[in-house]
Amino acid sequence: MDTMLTRRSFVAFGAAALLAKPAFATVKRPVIVELFTSQGCSSCPPADAYLKELKEQPDVLALSYHVDYWDYLGWRDTLGGAEFSERQYDYAESRGDKNVYTPQMIINGGKHFVGSQRNQVSSAIATARTEVATDWVDMEMSDNKTDVTITIPAGKPKKEATLWLLAFTHSISVEIKKGENAGSTVEYHNVVRKMVPAGMWHGEAAKIVLPKGSVVPQGCKGWVALLQDGKVGRVIGVAAGGAPSSV
Repeated sequence: MDTMLTRRSFVAFGAAALLAKPAFATVKRPVIVELFTSQGCSSCPPADAYLKELKEQPDVLALSYHVDYWDYLGWRDTLGGAEFSERQYDYAESRGDKNVYTPQMIINGGKHFVGSQRNQVSSAIATARTEVATDWVDMEMSDNKTDVTITIPAGKPKKEATLWLLAFTHSISVEIKKGENAGSTVEYHNVVRKMVPAGMWHGEAAKIVLPKGSVVPQGCKGWVALLQDGKVGRVIGVAAGGAPSSV
């Protein structure tokens, strides 16, 4: 199974042909903003447009996921997937509030907001910038033609953590022909196209090598690793790879 590729021991890694990194890759601890959206949601386009602005902030890592539970309204989301809906439901279960809706923005794996409510989201991002995480992990990522390597130093997590590898496409325009947004062409940004649970972390130093062809689909120019409490939860580490969003 190519979705669980953890190697607990250090793996020899040759010289990597590193690609230029996104702006947030140079920030030690960016704010993680995850938008759950849908092409079949009439209230989502303002949040999709706002995500474009957020991804241009150098200390923000903004990602979008297309859910599939609105497909019954007459338009099947061309970027949607059950795994993205599952991630959103897992977040709700982790928080214990069962709040699942679109457009929903989740900040640093914790608090959630209506994605089109700019003032609330902006305030939450400002607050997140000031928060202190004593268990933050400074991960590193590198890649060459065949592999993506994630290095995690030893740490003291509060609970078992999951390492996710998320591959995304920087932007894509979609002409929506049916459903609530029929007749509109909407541009989407940092759209996650594949999620790989790369392993569990308990505090040990680790180097994880993933075959690029298995974890980064064609068309995805960027990828990030998120280390999260539990299955999905508070983000305690991040590393980025791939080309900048202008590519």
